[in-house]
Amino acid sequence: MNLKPILIAAALGLSAALAGCTSMGPAHIFSSDYGSVKDAGYQLPSIPISKVPRQYHRQIVSFETKEKPGTIIVDTREKFLYFVMEDGKAMRYGIGVGREGFEWAGTARIAMKREWPTWTPPRAMIGRQPELAKWAGGMPPGTSNPLGARALYLFNKGGDTGYRLHGTPEWNSIGKAMSSGCIRLINQDIIDLYNRAEVGAKVIVKR
Repeated sequence: MNLKPILIAAALGLSAALAGCTSMGPAHIFSSDYGSVKDAGYQLPSIPISKVPRQYHRQIVSFETKEKPGTIIVDTREKFLYFVMEDGKAMRYGIGVGREGFEWAGTARIAMKREWPTWTPPRAMIGRQPELAKWAGGMPPGTSNPLGARALYLFNKGGDTGYRLHGTPEWNSIGKAMSSGCIRLINQDIIDLYNRAEVGAKVIVKR
């Protein structure tokens, strides 16, 4: 009996099976979701996602925590935001965080959600950057607005923390410490998170 054709067929079958397995991996990395998006009359530009390190692309990862699904956990050291899901999984997003002197940590809750929010620079920020005084009454929504396409407003027992989870037009700041303390995500990612997160959700920010 000539075993060569059988062995070749088996090898091809194994190769196809392995190819099927590996093709499942990238299905959990949403690198193709950063194209141009029309949203509420605004045209978000596409993101050159190949220039963003792969670990900061939106993806589903294994994530063990005692926190219930729907909780948001922010790891400012690793520059990741996790939206806790069922079955030991989380949706992970790359983030930009507060620069030196503007870091923060703690527990809060989402008190409000806003699409295409108005941005009002805090008085202290205007003091540091007087050119922002023209926006003291609020900067209108738009693709150049620092809060981007969505904002989640964080409150604790003392009220408004002043911190937000929000979008940003500055995609190249993801994975870096450049903000004034808020947690920023690529606009396409904050839209995804906004659609998942609920008002009242617990947010844990770790340093």
